[in-house]
Amino acid sequence: MSKQSPLSTLIDTNPLVQTFEIGRFIGFAGPENAWKIYEALRRQDGKEVSIFVFEKRCAEKLHKPRRKETITEILRSSVRQLERFRHPRILQIVAPPEECPETLAFAAEALRGSLNNVISSNFMDIELKYGFLQITEAIQYLHYNARVIHRNVCPSSIFINKRGVWKLAGLEFVERCNDDETPIPCIAWTSRLPKMGQPGLDFIAPEIQKTSTCSTSADCFSLGLVIGAVFNGDSLIEANHSSSSYLKQMDQLESLLPGLLPKVPVQLQEALIRLLNKDPRARPSSQLLALIKYFSDPAVQALQFLDVISMKDPTQKASFYRGQLMDVIGMIPRKLWFSNIWPALQNEMRTQEVLASVLQPILFLIRESTREELDFILMPTFRFVFSQPKSIQATVTILENLNIILDKSLDESLKDEALPMLFAAFGSATVQVQQAALISTSLISVHLDEASIRRIIMPKTKQIYQACNQENKLTLSVLKCIEAILDKLDRSLVVDEVLPILYDVKLSDPDVVVEVVQIYRRMLLEKRQGLSINLMATRVLPSLLPQTVNPSLSLDQFSILVSTLQEMLDSIDRNQRNKLKLDHLTVIPVVKTNLRHQRSSELISSSQVKIDARKTSSAEDMVKRSDPPVQDNLNFLRVASPQGPYRRLSDNTMISNTLRVPTPTSINCDDTNLPIRRHSSIGPEGRKNSVAQVVEKSRQPTSASASAVNSRRSSVFQPGLLQQIGTGVYQLFTQSGASPSK
Repeated sequence: MSKQSPLSTLIDTNPLVQTFEIGRFIGFAGPENAWKIYEALRRQDGKEVSIFVFEKRCAEKLHKPRRKETITEILRSSVRQLERFRHPRILQIVAPPEECPETLAFAAEALRGSLNNVISSNFMDIELKYGFLQITEAIQYLHYNARVIHRNVCPSSIFINKRGVWKLAGLEFVERCNDDETPIPCIAWTSRLPKMGQPGLDFIAPEIQKTSTCSTSADCFSLGLVIGAVFNGDSLIEANHSSSSYLKQMDQLESLLPGLLPKVPVQLQEALIRLLNKDPRARPSSQLLALIKYFSDPAVQALQFLDVISMKDPTQKASFYRGQLMDVIGMIPRKLWFSNIWPALQNEMRTQEVLASVLQPILFLIRESTREELDFILMPTFRFVFSQPKSIQATVTILENLNIILDKSLDESLKDEALPMLFAAFGSATVQVQQAALISTSLISVHLDEASIRRIIMPKTKQIYQACNQENKLTLSVLKCIEAILDKLDRSLVVDEVLPILYDVKLSDPDVVVEVVQIYRRMLLEKRQGLSINLMATRVLPSLLPQTVNPSLSLDQFSILVSTLQEMLDSIDRNQRNKLKLDHLTVIPVVKTNLRHQRSSELISSSQVKIDARKTSSAEDMVKRSDPPVQDNLNFLRVASPQGPYRRLSDNTMISNTLRVPTPTSINCDDTNLPIRRHSSIGPEGRKNSVAQVVEKSRQPTSASASAVNSRRSSVFQPGLLQQIGTGVYQLFTQSGASPSK
């Protein structure tokens, strides 16, 4: 610290400078601001302290040497009283007073300053609750434990330390009180005595000035004036070292309250009115004041407990950090996190017994702090936790929240301290630590380099899996860890290390099934991961398909499974089709024929149909012989018969040999008496049974062509007519052709 005050030239002769390095000036305190306060560091360990210095030359204006020595003795006595009364609400002395001809000095806990220096500051409501309650408890301690009356409760006797705790000091004028609470005689303020040797006139009780008596209620009146001064921004009474002015303003105090009360919280107004009552018997005691509803705030109570945490045993500390503090820490203003809470937590991090518990509020501060607050306020102390010995629970807690620290911190060197702890946890013999290491790895995978994953993380993860005996919880952690680091594994490591684990996992727990499916899905998206088509078809699908009927799967889990299986099948389908195309394999096309009778084309297989030149009937042959030849552009159907020659059907009608269609009910014929149709292309021995075709009336033609069709259909159902016509025509032409030859 730099020496920024002329005091340094005076204190150089004080023995205190051998122990402390004096810093900047921070304020005044004591009667008539007799003490000057400076920041300082203890040379031995760098601990922050505050140095109180009284310059003896300030008393030289008193002229009388005896009075000068009296002031020095009063101040010296006040320090001895502070050493005597040890209490969390009383200013703590770090080094006893040291004296030289020029100065009197002592060291106390690190302070921000006195209340007198910051009385006009904008305090938060919880700060005021917390501060007023602390001073009330300090007065209560003096009254009921130390059995003394303070007599100088005023802003210059109240200090605020670096943690925001309000401390009472200024014990220059304490008096022993009676056990029966009866008033004791005391000296009223007078101008005949040095102002530096008397209590502050603006904050003393009226009975002291009027009757020269005081009791414990006098301190309560002074506390009421302090509370009023904080809300008013200045003292309610400004006597300017005049006892007559004090008495006059005291008579007007009651009229000042209506203007003050709107600035005071409602729950504190009644108590303040009673504290400022001129009748000592009407004032509440310090014990009753501490119990008013205004102070019944869980956040205030938690801050109070932190003040005395060092006096509690490890069990009480652990219960407080896990329970009470965590319940209210979100209600405490951010300003108090680092001023009131963090200093207490820092001290507890060195104790293994409570480290696991104190980590809970510390991690809350880490999550809620900014990057700058984390790196410059929290991390300088917290980073040492990574390397120090820890309990199992503390190790697990840090590992499970390591991602919060690494994600937020801007300090890249922090990984060099945190990651060795993670790597060591993989080799722990405790299952809880191993599982925490796996969880932590899955959360901080972005901070891990490929070399560490390949050489440390993956081999140790495999070892943990092999030793876990398929325990579901640990297996699930192994799978989540693998999924997180999968992108940083090369193909060979996936094939040699990851896939064997996936093949070996027992797919009984739904969460395990889904996690395995998720890993396969990521491999499917990243072809470089080594999940080939052959592996999918021969290893993956056979293991996953039975899970589609697993009754333990929820609808969402089942959907994930089925969609992944479908993607695998689609991948196999695309691959095989492309392979078949490359191998010049083609699919035989299906022949489509455009036939006039759609019903017949549906009954005959397309592979049995062949388009050929139409064969004419016997009657047509006769006509062609008598008429001039004409070009025949018509095509007729030829149905291939498996038994030999082609069978010709007139008018392109296809009739299956095996199809029998029952005749309409209007035609009485049995299946065994189907009409015989003789074709002119074959002899009588080649006659075959034909099938009568039944056509709905709605589909029958209504024109002349319909008559022709009907005539042809009639020939089917009149077996003698066609045979007679054919025989007659044949005989006619035979006779006409034989006559010339005769």
